[in-house]
Amino acid sequence: MRKLQIILAAALIITSCTANRGQVSIIPNPSAEEGTGSTVTGWNAETQRGGMIAFYDYESHQGKRSLMLNSTRPAGGRWMTKVQLKPWSEYRFTGWVKTEDVEARSGKGAGFRFDGVEAEYTGLSGTNDWTMVELLVKTGNDDSFVLSCLLGIDGPASGRAWFDDMSLELVSSETLNTAVSIDLADRKEPMSEYIYGQFIEHLGRCIYGGIWAEMLDDRKFWYTPGDRESPWQVRGKRDLFSVDRVAPFTGDKTPVLAVDGSGAAVMQQSGLGLRPDLGYNGHLVLKASPGITAVKVTLTWGEESQTVTIDKPGSSFASYPVEFHSGKLNHNATLAIEPVGNGKLWVGTASLMPSDNIEGFRSDVIALLKELNAPVYRWPGGNFVSGYDWKDGIGDRDRRPPRKNPAWQGVEHNDVGLHEFMTFCKILGTEPYIAVNAGLGDSKQAREEVEYCNGSAETPMGKLRAANGHPEPWHVKWWSIGNEMYGDWQLGHMSTDDFVKKHNAFADAMRSVDPDIKLIAVGELGDWDRMVLTNCSESMDLISEHFYRQDWHGGGLMTHVKQIPDAIREKAEAHRQYRKEIPQLQGKDIRICMDEWNYWYGPHIYGELGTRYFMRDALGIAAGLNEYSRQSDMVFMANYAQTVNVIGCIKTNTTSSVFDATGQVLKLYRQHFGTVPVAISGETRPVDIAATLDSEGKKLTISVVNATWDEVKIPVTLLNGTVSGEGELWQVTAPDDMATNEPGRPENVKIVGPAPVPSLKEITVGPASINLFVFNLND
Repeated sequence: MRKLQIILAAALIITSCTANRGQVSIIPNPSAEEGTGSTVTGWNAETQRGGMIAFYDYESHQGKRSLMLNSTRPAGGRWMTKVQLKPWSEYRFTGWVKTEDVEARSGKGAGFRFDGVEAEYTGLSGTNDWTMVELLVKTGNDDSFVLSCLLGIDGPASGRAWFDDMSLELVSSETLNTAVSIDLADRKEPMSEYIYGQFIEHLGRCIYGGIWAEMLDDRKFWYTPGDRESPWQVRGKRDLFSVDRVAPFTGDKTPVLAVDGSGAAVMQQSGLGLRPDLGYNGHLVLKASPGITAVKVTLTWGEESQTVTIDKPGSSFASYPVEFHSGKLNHNATLAIEPVGNGKLWVGTASLMPSDNIEGFRSDVIALLKELNAPVYRWPGGNFVSGYDWKDGIGDRDRRPPRKNPAWQGVEHNDVGLHEFMTFCKILGTEPYIAVNAGLGDSKQAREEVEYCNGSAETPMGKLRAANGHPEPWHVKWWSIGNEMYGDWQLGHMSTDDFVKKHNAFADAMRSVDPDIKLIAVGELGDWDRMVLTNCSESMDLISEHFYRQDWHGGGLMTHVKQIPDAIREKAEAHRQYRKEIPQLQGKDIRICMDEWNYWYGPHIYGELGTRYFMRDALGIAAGLNEYSRQSDMVFMANYAQTVNVIGCIKTNTTSSVFDATGQVLKLYRQHFGTVPVAISGETRPVDIAATLDSEGKKLTISVVNATWDEVKIPVTLLNGTVSGEGELWQVTAPDDMATNEPGRPENVKIVGPAPVPSLKEITVGPASINLFVFNLND
């Protein structure tokens, strides 16, 4: 038997779970002795494609069983488990490996790997008897890792390997004495208010089913009613239903309901949400043959119903209003359309909204968005924009054609276009930021869009805008040229060489209409960024970066939280280095626009990409805002992705809306975090701490994110200033780190405060907590 030793001294960059909160755990079921059927307790098998077999076996180093991987051809796969550790500690890992005819493409065979740790791993190839592998692991500021058993440590391998008798031993832990000094005279670059920007995309239930108040899905009939994909059902005499594809009202089809002596075809949609004692207003665009004497439009909820009768609809398409008034709360109301008489009824489109909508937008969602107070909104995408024709979203809303969403699932109804987005921004008192289609679109399309928004009413596109109801230009300042054009998932994806030419052509065309617009270029760390910054620095004002972090490995809270500030820091440091390396950036201040940033993982509870967020995610977003304060010289704008339902900070159902856990943080920090970062020195571990002043320098705010399971006391020394009296404490609180908020239910994750803070000399933060301490300063 041989012994292999590897020394690891690296931070473990992985995500987290919630098992054994506050405890340091050993490796679960380290000898694979426990299990039921084909499962091994505490371990997950990932076999991918290629024929890897992962099973337990009765070949063991000690005991009765071990973990086994087997493949007759090179394949990937592993056994993996999650282990929580103490941060700032050193552990000794030992495990036993046996191999039979292992052959790895990379030359490294079977062994153990710690995900996220860069090291020169050693594996066993060929045939070997049981061999012990020993690893020394320094955890840094991580409190978890994923341990993997692999047939090939860094790539596909074939053969058979067994893994057994794994153990972890705590060697040492560092003692932390947290204490900080805050220097009010050492002030950094002020944070841009645009750090609190938001991003809304035509995707899932972000706009339709979220922000927009329309209750009827597929109201222009992209899908044929009665088909499996359609939300519309056909009832009554199904053989009297047809579609008109020759002269549709909009799109490529119009449903036709016929009635005769034997009965009528009836079209209906269910699953509508009604709030109690509220009006619901809408309209139907109809035309009918002469024999149709009336149309009954019925709204049914529970045992109650109301019917609006439209008498003798005409032979040409016209709009007919309908009004209802709800009784009790109901989440499964039905709207039905039924012809009366003898003949045919064409249903061009239908619409129904709650009467308290605000120019077409949900009033409850608008109220939350006003509390969020984001200074800018990026729209309409995202991947969506690379296949979007903005002209589809102007003109008569009922006549705008429905389209298949070019990048995502479902239908783009084109009810929310440029005019609606600009109205949305006006309602919220926010700035618009528009992405143009640099995927399948061209520079002419982009130039015309700028002219439509910013040109005078005498310009060709300005005339069209005025004809559509808005004579005055909107003067949109912020524009991005494309989205993620570096990715092969993007419509119109192209090489960097080709895209820099396209970007510059777009910039020239767009600035020829309005030279005062601000342009954001597509960025991605590495060669793409270097190429774009080298060749396009004269045709951009900011460069975008995107990141999302996951939770697919599981682990400790600290490891989960630190992903967000680590990602922001990585982007900022890379761009500082670009400024040193790229001559074209000399004398320029091209800062980062973090167009998309967030966690993204878990099941889609709220429609497509409709993930939930938990208190643990809120901690990460708060730590991210702390990091933005530390990178204020490099990050000018950050647009949280996305705002509603789709990986959103606000969640809705058909009748209610609520701030999810991350939304509470964005709201609180926008209200109470300062704008001028000041220097902090001393021992900040184990918390994430940042300090800011307000714009007038009269208030000090200290943000402390504690991602540990212990209460932390922090002595504070204030330099070059004093506080005036006691302060106040604002917090985001929750019963545990997996608490989340759901629409229609009491909040679990909530903002609490202000609570009095008697002194700044020592502040105390609870476990798994988000804290803003606010003190007035003496003149």
